[in-house]
Amino acid sequence: MFLELTRPELVRTQNLIDGKWTDAAEGARYPVANPANGERFVDAANSTSADARAATDAAARALPGWRATLPRERAAILRRWHALILANLEDLARIMSTEQGKPLVESRGEVRYGASYVEWFAEEGPRVYGDIIPQQQRGKRMIAVKEPIGIVAAITPWNFPLAMIARKIAPALAVGCTVVAKPAEDTPLTALALALLAQEAGLPDGVLNMISASRDAGVAAVADWLADARVRKITFTGSTPVGKHLARESAGTLKKLSLELGGNAPFIVFDDADIDAAIAGLMASKFRNGGQTCVCPNRVYVQSGVYDAFARRLAERVSSLKVGPATDDSVLIGPMINARAVDKIARHVDDALSHGARVLTGGRRLTELGPNFYAPTVLVDASEKMVVCCEETFGPVVPLFRFEREEDAIRAANDTPFGLAAYFYTRDARRIHRVSSQLEAGVIGANEGAVASEAAPFGGVKESGYGREGSRYGLDDYLSVKYVCEGGLD
Repeated sequence: MFLELTRPELVRTQNLIDGKWTDAAEGARYPVANPANGERFVDAANSTSADARAATDAAARALPGWRATLPRERAAILRRWHALILANLEDLARIMSTEQGKPLVESRGEVRYGASYVEWFAEEGPRVYGDIIPQQQRGKRMIAVKEPIGIVAAITPWNFPLAMIARKIAPALAVGCTVVAKPAEDTPLTALALALLAQEAGLPDGVLNMISASRDAGVAAVADWLADARVRKITFTGSTPVGKHLARESAGTLKKLSLELGGNAPFIVFDDADIDAAIAGLMASKFRNGGQTCVCPNRVYVQSGVYDAFARRLAERVSSLKVGPATDDSVLIGPMINARAVDKIARHVDDALSHGARVLTGGRRLTELGPNFYAPTVLVDASEKMVVCCEETFGPVVPLFRFEREEDAIRAANDTPFGLAAYFYTRDARRIHRVSSQLEAGVIGANEGAVASEAAPFGGVKESGYGREGSRYGLDDYLSVKYVCEGGLD
């Protein structure tokens, strides 16, 4: 069996509530499958609203003590958690690759990336400052104090099962919030292992509570958090329709929300770009996790002067990518998460071909490898009539659109309801400032394809959501500001 671990106890299939590992209240379980072969390898707790309520009860009991803990004391626990994550890197990577399908080399990288958020917020938490407002009236002093917002509900996706949960939990814990969390139904094990390590780091009982659930049961479980006034913040990464649902359903208790939602990222290559650098940047940003990322380029616009050369050289690079299960350390593209994902990719490619696109490489299912593999694909002669232009493919498919003028590329790039990430390559310094100011996205990569960092604010505009994660800006999303006016001082 591939899941051979130094510490087998890291594989947890129960809920963590109030410091105890327990079965779901109704005793139900659901299967977790390996996407490389479609085979079930464990059954996880299938939680309901009763489990969600128990998690909130525990978080509410733990909140007064945790928020009263000194920031440096909270930071010390986070630093121990960070050290344990890195000490168990290989086991965490193997758990992740087994349930999510990404190659081991990427899973190892994600463990380090997720750990960087824990370290960053351990350092940043003690630096939460308020302000003394300049005196406006004699005898009065005005103070702005930042306080933890309260109980935070974190709902995370399957594509980055460690990094996303760490990016949401670490800042909450750093500032004194308690947490209830539900990882994605396809990938609960990585998050549950992370929670176990937080326990081992000394996190008090009830400060972090985590439940797992299938797709249908999870809706009811999360609904309890949406309706519970004790939960003061929802942080969610996932699709735009689900994000809108969470916003609507939490409006009754006016929760604070951080929503990192769908994307349709443009990648623009101008005639004056360094073509080798642009291809390297596109390979890094597009094919990470097999194209199953919210910030990966979905539409690649190439200026006509370099279009043919760029397409040819890109196809050569893409055709050399090795596809296979995560058991092979040389694999760069793993399986898609499930059959629905492969069906969507195939539908997008078929639609593009029916509207005049041509395949330079790929363009087919790799059924000889397993049920959920699709070949890395380059399409040329893409147009706005195709589904790939308006829907996020979430797979290893690169459609190339031709453009003539800078203003045409900017218009096309912004012609979407989404605005999470955007990329462009040029040697013109004036164009860098001009284009970056006009692109409607929360994250911009100018001559850079790898933009993620724990020190940078991450989030979108338009229907890609609101709020920021990472950096000191992300920390503010877990805080509320209290104004204190002291009178009678003259």
